[in-house]
Amino acid sequence: MKKRVLIIGWDCAAPEIVFDAFKADMPNTHRLMEEGIYGELESTIPPITVPAWMCMMTSRDPGELGIYGFRNRTDYSYDALAIANSRAIKVPTLWDLLGQAQKKSVVLGVPLTYPAKPFPGWMVTSFLTPNLNSQWTFPRRLTREITQVPSDYMIDIPNFRTDRRAELEQQLLKMTAERFKLARYLLETKDWDLFTMVEMGSDRLHHAFWRFWDKTHPKYEPHSPFSDTMRNYYRALDTELGETLTCVDESTTVMIVSDHGAKRMDGGICVNEWLRQHGYLTLKCEPEGITRWTADLVDWKKTKAWGEGGYYARIFINIEGREPHGIVRAEDYESVRDELKEQLEAIVDEEGHNIGTRVFKPEEVYRECRNIAPDLIVYFGNLFWRSVGSVGYNSIYTYENDTGPDDCNHAEMGIYIFKSASDSTVEMSPGSRHIGKMPTQSIYDIAPTVLNEFGIEIPEAMQGKPI
Repeated sequence: MKKRVLIIGWDCAAPEIVFDAFKADMPNTHRLMEEGIYGELESTIPPITVPAWMCMMTSRDPGELGIYGFRNRTDYSYDALAIANSRAIKVPTLWDLLGQAQKKSVVLGVPLTYPAKPFPGWMVTSFLTPNLNSQWTFPRRLTREITQVPSDYMIDIPNFRTDRRAELEQQLLKMTAERFKLARYLLETKDWDLFTMVEMGSDRLHHAFWRFWDKTHPKYEPHSPFSDTMRNYYRALDTELGETLTCVDESTTVMIVSDHGAKRMDGGICVNEWLRQHGYLTLKCEPEGITRWTADLVDWKKTKAWGEGGYYARIFINIEGREPHGIVRAEDYESVRDELKEQLEAIVDEEGHNIGTRVFKPEEVYRECRNIAPDLIVYFGNLFWRSVGSVGYNSIYTYENDTGPDDCNHAEMGIYIFKSASDSTVEMSPGSRHIGKMPTQSIYDIAPTVLNEFGIEIPEAMQGKPI
């Protein structure tokens, strides 16, 4: 029996749910916890699906990857944003490194794998795949195989930001069941050393149903027909895990991981409205109602900074000689950034209480900054508030999301559960093997841990260390 590693990713899975609230409903998960080690997994800055999963699979930070979110600036114009994809990954992934050691991998649903690139193994790309007519498998013949396995394989749910929650609940269960059905088929029919998959259903679940579970949520509904939706989903997820574990033997190391956690959303801070109120952003005219922010709305010759919406905010400064109509002199850049940081961290709620906003300078949290990094990264209310980019609110506060219904934001702590194979290559002195809850680890530790399991040398460029 050869040594193998199975990584099962649950996007957005939160420690308080998996380790505590739904513990009794997840016997397969908690058997792994009792037989191995588990704990919180600290995510990237920012804690968001893109780039967090690829940071996990490379042990490099967002700055090193040059990917700061789903959409990234392609140049210093005001509206050149592109959705990140696999072509942006310029460093070796886990499956690349294993391929160099003559090992094969199966990669299923890992974000930032589209379009599929050749490597020693089999790949099904992630929810960012535009459609099933695109380059979403490697080798291409795998597409024909997949059509014969699940009845209707779903890359993602087309519209998970919806008020039609009963329909969404059924779609989530179906998508997850079919992903695991395909996973089990690939586990049993392919010759693999590393198998890594990511299920997005848990993320979609949290964004749509968090308010019906979290009693601290400002929109909590205690007697909703969806009160048990999250528990039922995690029960189903655990059942899928149990069935999947029957496909592997004792020589397989098993890891359950998430890219970040989740927390309630108290509201939104209208970042561009805030910038307007504080004299950093000037529009050509007053919007007629709530209006999606676009570059042509802005009087750039009177604007020092603008922001992007999302679970966190990215703020860009209009620098003279860098942006087309920049007005902030290069020598004033740091003072403007410091001023913005101080003022953003002083934001209060409508009752006058400081909400605890945190602001990061990219060069202080990343080892390097490739491509075009934001000038500031902002966690409004330490991620209890999201960033809303639209203008025309007449306030910096909003309690409705401008991209559709959404109940939660991302949290910095995800999960890891790690049960090493019985014949692990890791040498331990007597009494040194631990089981049970362990200290917080880093998302950057996962790739080195996998390499360590195979006895493969860990590249110096990797940030993490083996768990």
